Amino acid sequence: MLGEGPLWWPERQCLLFVDIKAPALLTWSASEGGHRYPLPAEIGCIVHRRAGGFIGALREGITEISLAPVATRTLFPFEPELPSNRPNDGKCDPQGRFWVASMDDAVQAPSGAIWRINTDLTLDRMASGYIVGNGFGWNRNASRMYFTDSEKRTIFAYDFDPVTGSLGERHVFVQTSDDAGYPDGLCVDAEDYVWSAHWDGARVTRYRPDGRVDRVVQMPVLRPTSVAFGGADLNRLYITSASIGLDEAQLASYPLSGGLFEIDVGVQGVPESKFGG
Repeated sequence: MLGEGPLWWPERQCLLFVDIKAPALLTWSASEGGHRYPLPAEIGCIVHRRAGGFIGALREGITEISLAPVATRTLFPFEPELPSNRPNDGKCDPQGRFWVASMDDAVQAPSGAIWRINTDLTLDRMASGYIVGNGFGWNRNASRMYFTDSEKRTIFAYDFDPVTGSLGERHVFVQTSDDAGYPDGLCVDAEDYVWSAHWDGARVTRYRPDGRVDRVVQMPVLRPTSVAFGGADLNRLYITSASIGLDEAQLASYPLSGGLFEIDVGVQGVPESKFGG
């Protein structure tokens, strides 16, 4: 329904991603095909844990997750004072801190925030006032953190201190036009270019570090949701998508909606950081 959060799992040589609204973890590899692992609550994102297993942001809280068999353990609740909110996208910075964006599930109120989950499991609210917080990423020297405000069609670039994990000045990196849809999940490649999926835009765009468009990849789905590099050499771009909210005519025009896609884009990604707690 709502594919999101693609994450390459190098030890298993497979892709891990989530279905937010039919809550599950999913894996896919060329050798083993696809597997689905149901979860007890909606999940926004998942990251590797250095000590093994995964940490996920579920509606009920920040949760340890292991597979085969599936087991979950809630570490602490996530925004319990805002029951209409849910966690959305999230990633780890190079120092192993887990960053999670929250959003208003009705996509109406600016109740979303940027949260930093530190390696000692303390929690810091770093920014607020977003309706649909989304799309994290860092450049190679971690002096810049990208963050997407989907509802405002904007990707921001925050000045970032990799040692302290503090945010500095915020700049507009990209603002998309109405006909390009809404910027959703993103990743940064080995050349410091930013790849962004466009919800309702049927495309993925690669942006130069100065925000100029480098290339556009047209997609056979209306709602691409996120992107990640994978494969043995991290040279394959994986793209998740959604079918949720599409009417019969849209589904007829985009019958592959909700599918997972793999593209050779001719560049390499970088390994995703793992949670250090």
